[in-house]
Amino acid sequence: MTETPEPPRFTGWDERPAGGLGSHRPGPSRTPRRPRSWRGWAALGVTGVMLAGAGSGWAVYAKLNSNIRTDSATEKELRKWESERPPAGPPNAVNVLLIGSDTRSGDNGRYGHDAGQRSDTTMLLHLAADRKSATAVSIPRDLMVEVPHCKRPDGTETAPLTTQFNGAFAVGGAACMIRTVEKLTGIRIDHYLIIDFVGFKKMVDAVDGVEICLPRPVHDPAAQLTLPAGRQTLHGEAALGFVRARKSLGNGSDTQRMQRQQDFLAALVKKVQSNGVLLNPTRLYPVLDAATSSLTTDAALASLKGLYELVRSTRSIPAGRVQFMTVPRREYRYDPNRDELVQPDAGRLFGQLHSDRPVTVKPPPDTGEKPVRTGTGAPAGRAGRAPSPSAGPDPSFPGTTAGHGVCG
Repeated sequence: MTETPEPPRFTGWDERPAGGLGSHRPGPSRTPRRPRSWRGWAALGVTGVMLAGAGSGWAVYAKLNSNIRTDSATEKELRKWESERPPAGPPNAVNVLLIGSDTRSGDNGRYGHDAGQRSDTTMLLHLAADRKSATAVSIPRDLMVEVPHCKRPDGTETAPLTTQFNGAFAVGGAACMIRTVEKLTGIRIDHYLIIDFVGFKKMVDAVDGVEICLPRPVHDPAAQLTLPAGRQTLHGEAALGFVRARKSLGNGSDTQRMQRQQDFLAALVKKVQSNGVLLNPTRLYPVLDAATSSLTTDAALASLKGLYELVRSTRSIPAGRVQFMTVPRREYRYDPNRDELVQPDAGRLFGQLHSDRPVTVKPPPDTGEKPVRTGTGAPAGRAGRAPSPSAGPDPSFPGTTAGHGVCG
């Protein structure tokens, strides 16, 4: 009988060239602490775009500006590890890490017991240097990754190890997660945004809800979600339940949940672009207030001006070029309830983004995937291999765009 090998343990960092925190300018960016990822991009986009029409005076500006939270400790921690971070990418290309916080502290307490900082959903957003496309890549929470030495909130330091991806944020917050993503992808993180449950709900309500289509009714007590079948518009609480639900929608896998989150965010972006929010002063302030009060970010973005300067050049990106996908992944060889990257596919995706070369998405095939895993002891099945990207200089990966949305 063959003995099952032990999973590898990470024992150190690869040496990487030094570079600034921003990939498009020298020197580090800054700081966060708290929120939820896929919605983070929507908050960023809405906030910046809205500023073009905002002229409510200094008092309003100061109020909105003070909403945004900054965690200066993250920048300080990243500076300690500058020599190990990847080099900057092409000028003007920007990479933003979007972190969805599962914290139950404060107003989030109704969703369960507070077990400290947690991340459930994370996306790497790449803004092309020519601002003709934006690509958001989901990183599964159960992906096995190499987590470096990280500083805990109490000041002690963890040893490097191989563990599931969401453990990086739980142990060492945003700094640990940023360094883990940079190690995984070879892409330098220029900025980051964090948003939590309450912030996400406020963002959806500020745009008067997002339309979805359900083939059958849903009742999920765990996600506090009961919905009829058919086309409908979801507001705060129901929208949060829709993107959190795992066991009652699709096949119960985290893979499908990530796809549903991407579809919902695509629909949110599409609505913001198309329903006149940006041109209606009576609807402008609630969206700005929701977006800014929902965010914790690095110091370079922790102001209306910072957000506006980043997003101003993205306003002309067509919905069909705002893309969403998941890293190529498959069942982890040592544990069917975890994921690992599919190579060389993942490396090719990261290489394209790092060099600011084109990446496109195509609708994923209906693979009839069985329930995979939830990370909470639910039935496990076979995840199988994700579809390979197309060959050629401009590879295509399974995904969706903001032009598609949830209902097509």
